[in-house]
Amino acid sequence: MTGPNLPPLPPDAPELAPPPEAPRGLMARFRNYFLTGLIVTGPVVITIYLLWWFITWVDGLVRPLVPSGYRPEAYLPFAVPGFGLIVAVCGLTLVGFFAANLIGRKLVALGEYILGRMPVVRAIYRGLKQVFETLFSGKGSSFRKVGMVEFPAPGMWSIVLISQPPSKTVERGLPGEEEYISVFLPCAPNPTTGFFFYVPKSKVIEIDMGTDDAATLIMSAGVVQPGSDAHKRRAAAAATDEGRPASEAGAQATS
Repeated sequence: MTGPNLPPLPPDAPELAPPPEAPRGLMARFRNYFLTGLIVTGPVVITIYLLWWFITWVDGLVRPLVPSGYRPEAYLPFAVPGFGLIVAVCGLTLVGFFAANLIGRKLVALGEYILGRMPVVRAIYRGLKQVFETLFSGKGSSFRKVGMVEFPAPGMWSIVLISQPPSKTVERGLPGEEEYISVFLPCAPNPTTGFFFYVPKSKVIEIDMGTDDAATLIMSAGVVQPGSDAHKRRAAAAATDEGRPASEAGAQATS
């Protein structure tokens, strides 16, 4: 501000420097370092623990079936973890090899005939067989699409995994003439539990999201949002490790 009694400021007057930032306290640094270490090691430790639990569980099931003379601990002073898992993988591969032959198919058909004559076992076996064939045959289309339905109240939307259309028997019992579709609504934070129900196809909104991203969204209770900046950075880092360009990974994460 200038006036008749105030000389004008020179054009090259230095600007006032901003006040220096207050030094960060020791507890704030400790908290940041602790959270960083927790974020880095937490997923690794949990993943290793789950893998170790699975290997130990399979070993406990298969090891008693192997004669003691063929176990590694008979020749080594310690037990070899994962030996039962290796035996299980080899055994299942041999079963699949023999089941693909003519004699194996005959034996499988005979076993299914025997199980089909048992009243209670028949329903359990047929249901489990259909589930395993759908999940592991690679030909089914179940749980490959993600959608949203208005649940549990109007105006509230939940993530669902779209499954197969209802069978003719179920379709005849559904009201109205509208086309229905079966969906599975996973619960957070455990996506293996949830609700299965039939809903009109017009009430389901399909979204461009993979089943892996949907599972991550549900397990994190919305903390990790697919398509966010953090999600894009993780996808770009994973693509760089696989040898793909980061731009391609970022475009894929955006979609």
